[in-house]
Amino acid sequence: MLEVGEGVDGRALRRWVELGLDTLGERCHEINTLNVFPVPDGDTGTNLLATLRAAADELGGPVDGALSVGAVAEALARGAFVGARGNSGVILAQGLRGVADSIAGLNTVDGRDFARALDRAATTVTGALSTPTEGTVVTVLRAAAGGAGRAVVDTKSLQIAVWAAADAAATALEDTTEQLDVLAAAGVVDAGGLGLLILLDCLVEIVSGQRPDRRLRLTSTPVTDAGGRDIADHAVVEHDGVSQDYEVMYIVDGSDRARIGMLRARLGELGDSVAIVSDGSAGWSVHVHCCDPGAAVEAGIAAGRLRRIAITGFALEAHRAGSCDRSAPVQRIPVPGSGRAVLAIVSGDGAAALFDAEGATVLSEETAADPRLLLDAIRSLPSADVLVLPNGWVPEQHIVAVGAQARDGYREVMFLPSSSMIQGLASLAVHDPGRATVDDAFAMSEAAAATRWGSLRYATERALTWVGTCEPGDSLGLAGRDVVVIEHDLVAAGVSLLDKILAAGGELVTMLVGDGAPDGLAEQLTRYLDDHHPELEVVVYQGGQRSDLLQLGVE
Repeated sequence: MLEVGEGVDGRALRRWVELGLDTLGERCHEINTLNVFPVPDGDTGTNLLATLRAAADELGGPVDGALSVGAVAEALARGAFVGARGNSGVILAQGLRGVADSIAGLNTVDGRDFARALDRAATTVTGALSTPTEGTVVTVLRAAAGGAGRAVVDTKSLQIAVWAAADAAATALEDTTEQLDVLAAAGVVDAGGLGLLILLDCLVEIVSGQRPDRRLRLTSTPVTDAGGRDIADHAVVEHDGVSQDYEVMYIVDGSDRARIGMLRARLGELGDSVAIVSDGSAGWSVHVHCCDPGAAVEAGIAAGRLRRIAITGFALEAHRAGSCDRSAPVQRIPVPGSGRAVLAIVSGDGAAALFDAEGATVLSEETAADPRLLLDAIRSLPSADVLVLPNGWVPEQHIVAVGAQARDGYREVMFLPSSSMIQGLASLAVHDPGRATVDDAFAMSEAAAATRWGSLRYATERALTWVGTCEPGDSLGLAGRDVVVIEHDLVAAGVSLLDKILAAGGELVTMLVGDGAPDGLAEQLTRYLDDHHPELEVVVYQGGQRSDLLQLGVE
């Protein structure tokens, strides 16, 4: 317990986090049960707990001696930013960011510092949300800041300020039921607001040594719908008549405020519950509820470099085809049977025949370029498990989005790391439907990773590469996705590329000849290998792909 007027230091803030984790853990289910806004998915308590745990992890283990409260607050804000889960987690992370910015450089915090920090947190959270809504945690936070501010007009007492903030939050929380239609219909208070009050009451206990004994009206009616089901079991929310089936989150690095502003506007067109929060330097955490997760990810890519992409489906029902338009005809998705299917994305008739002969279902790269058609192809397979070989034709953001939508209660879908058709063929060669799916996927992924691959192309424009500047018409040799050879002659480029890829050894070279390859290219390269690497086995297939003149792999 602190004496009246005494400030709180970093060690006390660490104790608050520990107590907050324990208390949120105890009341997590209670918070989840109240969760009906912005999405009735019953995970607000879970997300708050996960976000605060991520914040605590940034602090590391116990530290002896006095700690700067500003330094602890900054660490908490960083950890929460990276580990934020869900809409409530993003709001908590941004609130901690506001607090950290307000008390930066302070060793201890008194009542007036605390009131300013809460006010900064409320302002920061409100600014992060595209459409702040009354009757939510934002309202409760703003009330807490107002209560603290009024309490310290004539005093610096931290105890008085913290008690006033928590009491004001409790009053505001009970009022949320009547401020938001969806809460009134369910007869509950805002779940995120309850989580905030719990954390404020934990701070009261740290500062005063007393846990507030509250008798709050959290519900006025049973938390069920017309069918008698628990609200928390619902998984689709409608705003203005439009359902949002997915929650998309990611971190954007290397951007700026102008591009983030355009991203916010674009996400507002795609969905709702848009929140974009800053880490205080050059990163932004993005959250949106939408029905096209691929488009949401693509919007982020236009704004900067993405990491920690997370897509959560609110309702992946087997009878729906992923459309958000409920007036559209419902597509019936066949319930898969047993067994395992391999779907391979290919280019060229020859390559298609090779994959088909190995038992894979083939999809052209033109079709797979449309994520909706790729999703339809996966869902049309009558198998409980589907292994997808993208073979370099499916962008990463589509893999994430389609994978999230394709997985449901009936089917497991795994995209394997094949970056080229050569790697896809190597992967398919070790496919064994008699193995457990996870073991088969591991073996196929390992085979793909063990296959070094390259390709030959003609340069179509002047460009700077790792090995110099190429001009239109130059012959390029690529190891993976990187240009490592520039020559005027295509055969010379092929020879140089083979030497580079074979520098680490190998036993088998596979060549896949493209549609535009000049006559005799594969034969000349094969003769070179026979003369200089007679120990190697060489296999040549006519692939017919339109992108690379030749793909080659070494195993």
